Amino acid sequence: MEFDWNNLPFELDGSISIPAIEESFEDPFAIRLLPDSTRFGVQARFFNLGKSAAGLGLFRTNGKVIRVILSRPFSESEAYFYQRRMSRSLAS
Repeated sequence: MEFDWNNLPFELDGSISIPAIEESFEDPFAIRLLPDSTRFGVQARFFNLGKSAAGLGLFRTNGKVIRVILSRPFSESEAYFYQRRMSRSLAS
């Protein structure tokens, strides 16, 4: 998986790092969602709910290179959704 880290459109404030973001994409329980909003229609954008130490990423990709647009810790509802999905996968 190749990432484009040039000219990040967000600040790395110390709560999340580039290695942690990359790690969240390798999470075997990561959930990738395609938003159904015209706001995201210009470019292919996806949400990645994947864990490292913490993280939710909004990214776009051309199929070859991933460009992270935003990364932040999970909200409470996102953490619940991720945990529920992981529990179902492990129970199977």
